[in-house]
Amino acid sequence: MKVAVGCDHGGFALKEAVLGALAELKVEYKDFGCFSEEAVDYPDIAGEVARAVASGEYDRGILMCGTGIGMSIAANKVKGIRAAHCEEVVSARLSRAHNNANVLTMGGRILGPELAAAIVKEWIQTEFDSGGRHSRRVNKIARLESGEV
Repeated sequence: MKVAVGCDHGGFALKEAVLGALAELKVEYKDFGCFSEEAVDYPDIAGEVARAVASGEYDRGILMCGTGIGMSIAANKVKGIRAAHCEEVVSARLSRAHNNANVLTMGGRILGPELAAAIVKEWIQTEFDSGGRHSRRVNKIARLESGEV
């Protein structure tokens, strides 16, 4: 598995916990920045990571900003992205199992490093419950995105 990781200045400090969790899981990743607490515009980073995931170059993406909300909104504008904003482990697991989320967003001003690491581990290790109602619903999301319905 290859994971694209990105943050703005509000998520910069939390990124260390995320990278540590990925390393512990022996997951290959690329850090798309930012690389300091100097202010940057979150849509730029979200777009870069989301496009890398949507293209298939990376299997999943993880994005952090102050709340995680802006990153989620921006990433979800990229066709093929199902970004889930998660603040606890259960939502992280279900975003993968039920929604096949391919991008996780979190808030650096909301979560501590231990909880963020636990969320990342759960999200990375959870597979999509393909087939049945979950696949049907994810396919309906794709049709909404393409303008079919």
